[in-house]
Amino acid sequence: MQYLLTGGMVWNNGTLEKRDVAIADGRIVSVSPSVDATGYTVIELHERLLVPGFVDVHVHLREPGFSYKETIASGTAAAAAGGYTAVCSMPNLKPVPDSAETLQEQLTIIDRDAVVHVYPYGAITKGEQGQTLADLSDMAPHVAGFSDDGRGVQSDDMMKAAMVEAKKLGKHIVAHCEVNELLRGGCIHDGQWAREHGYPGICSESEWRQIERDLKLVEETGCPYHVCHISTRESVELIRRAKAKGLPVTCETGPHYLILCDEDLQEDARFKMNPPLRSRADRDALVAGLLDGTIDCIATDHAPHSAEEKAKGLRDSAMGVVGLETAFAMVYTYLVKPGKVSLDIVLDRLITRPRSIFGFPGGVIAEGQPADLTVLSLDTPAAPVDPETFVTKGRATPFAGMPAEATVDLTICGGKIVYEREVPHE
Repeated sequence: MQYLLTGGMVWNNGTLEKRDVAIADGRIVSVSPSVDATGYTVIELHERLLVPGFVDVHVHLREPGFSYKETIASGTAAAAAGGYTAVCSMPNLKPVPDSAETLQEQLTIIDRDAVVHVYPYGAITKGEQGQTLADLSDMAPHVAGFSDDGRGVQSDDMMKAAMVEAKKLGKHIVAHCEVNELLRGGCIHDGQWAREHGYPGICSESEWRQIERDLKLVEETGCPYHVCHISTRESVELIRRAKAKGLPVTCETGPHYLILCDEDLQEDARFKMNPPLRSRADRDALVAGLLDGTIDCIATDHAPHSAEEKAKGLRDSAMGVVGLETAFAMVYTYLVKPGKVSLDIVLDRLITRPRSIFGFPGGVIAEGQPADLTVLSLDTPAAPVDPETFVTKGRATPFAGMPAEATVDLTICGGKIVYEREVPHE
């Protein structure tokens, strides 16, 4: 199918122009003030925002091994509904992708079922157990980087060995930073809310202490290093200093950490994720890190679980919330609209920087580029987030019931419409 998207406001790295965009054979073939519609299926955008497709560098697709939580089909459909045309899938699967052989099952399902681009991560250690280095060189041609997400690599020597090998392979170490001995059975942030309600807390040091260790190893090895889901002000400052020293360090945080804090907690497992919602001061430090460029990516850590796994309250439920379908709308409504963060910064962290860090194609609306595109409506009538409408199998979101004032209307990946919401055809 050949499409002509007419009358859209095209965003390209901070520039905004009204343009027609023609698509054929999976590529953008023309970007112009006016394109002849002959031979095209016309989609009139009515001055809606047309941007390169979003990239989420931190998603749990759960397949193979845990398809009762999510599948590659349902997870990538949810990504498309959120405006994403590429996601990076985490390796806490069964089997854990720790060799070319164990990775292959996931690659086969991706080829068969994914509706957006999926870039898997390989595990850092065998079985994500932290004891033996995984077969990094065998996996390297097929993965975006290496991660033991869901667990921190506890051994200094193991992490250093991984960094040395990843550096040789030209791949990132993508680190879930958590010191196990500091967790002490916590389930939410170790703050006033936890104390008042009698819950064991997770201290901020459990995160930043391991980041501090890893940054010393980056200085020794020169390995490109990306920190997952940072949540504390100490983490922001450590990464800010590392960047000032010229170290090859990048990081991400999630919409929930930028918008909510532990003051928003309720006795409901939809507020339980790892790391937890931190203090107001931590949240404000994350926003400051987004503004000054310390934080490179907005990533959802989309982590679906079954209803049963999330029905056991804050203390006993599984950690993880979904986020692909709400990310842009929430960030726009609660950060951009109030003037806390510019739209350009948000789009940069969803589109440009993730591709730059990991070397993914696209990110520019120009002739010859991949036709991976997203259409957005801004300042829409407020509509509460309703998890029952989600495409993902997961329903747990801390944003349930919160008004959203932006929508994803159309997502095109590889020249194919993979999600459509009320965009009229001529």
